[in-house]
Amino acid sequence: MTDTLRSLSTRFLDARLVGVLIVALLATMPFVVDAYTLSSLSEVLAMGLLAVSVAVMAGNAGLPSLGQVAPYAVGMYTTVVLIRSGMTVGPVLLLASAGAAALFCLVLGFAVIRTRGVVFLMLTLAIGELTYQVSQRWTDVTGGTDGSGRYDATQAFWGTEPMVKPDSIYWYCLAVAAIVVLIVARLVSSTPGKLIRGIRDNEARMRADGHRVGHYLLALYIGAGVVAGIGGSLMASSQRMVFPSDSNFNISALVLMAVVIGGAASLNGAIVGLGLVMMLRDWSNTAVAEHSPLVLGVLFIVVVYLLPGGFAGAASRIGLRQRKEAT
Repeated sequence: MTDTLRSLSTRFLDARLVGVLIVALLATMPFVVDAYTLSSLSEVLAMGLLAVSVAVMAGNAGLPSLGQVAPYAVGMYTTVVLIRSGMTVGPVLLLASAGAAALFCLVLGFAVIRTRGVVFLMLTLAIGELTYQVSQRWTDVTGGTDGSGRYDATQAFWGTEPMVKPDSIYWYCLAVAAIVVLIVARLVSSTPGKLIRGIRDNEARMRADGHRVGHYLLALYIGAGVVAGIGGSLMASSQRMVFPSDSNFNISALVLMAVVIGGAASLNGAIVGLGLVMMLRDWSNTAVAEHSPLVLGVLFIVVVYLLPGGFAGAASRIGLRQRKEAT
């Protein structure tokens, strides 16, 4: 009996099973929460892909980025422009946003991948801030600080009704986010993903072995940008009104904090961490509005000190311990 329970607990800690359980739980949310909460959860899913983008860079390449909001904003405003031009079909919006984000990252990637450490962090921060400033001033496209204004609802597929109800929008965001995370997880565990982690652990050795480090990192940067761009498209489709503040430094810092808290090495951990941080942010803004940043800062320090690998790292250590005990 004890061995059976240990085996079951070990399986429950398997990353793939955890992911399935999370998706199954999230799929039931429209039946148990109100419309406002569903709208907030749709926002978490959209920003969750931004968190996954940051986690891919930080956890696999050891390059924590403060600039993934740049391709996120590119994807977001690409969707807005297309919807205003009459294209409201979800797959088209997603592919166009992903392509625009990929092109954006390709142009900047040759400079970005040459940097490491603090220089990389500051360069990506500068890219994010420049993108934010452009979004404030390019009023013909973004609407400036007044926002984009209300635009038409997105269709999930050709011939379907526009998604105006919170539950349909939420399920659309959940389906897209789940598919993207599954694809990213497959790529991370593939041979190219292992090579990226090899660069993180010993770049000099990888170069000495003849690997094209620059090509791998450029592909990673573009891929992470694509994930962020899709997240931006989801944000635009779910909210139907966006502002430059949806992609400013506060969002960058919040997402990076969520990734560290959830666990940079885990895609599921990044999304769960973002959900926890956003819940705590909303609660503290209501309960202790003047001290909300302090509450988030204390949480960040406590988690970094007590759980160096985040919540996902702690769960992994528990699972490893139980597997050792089972054998």
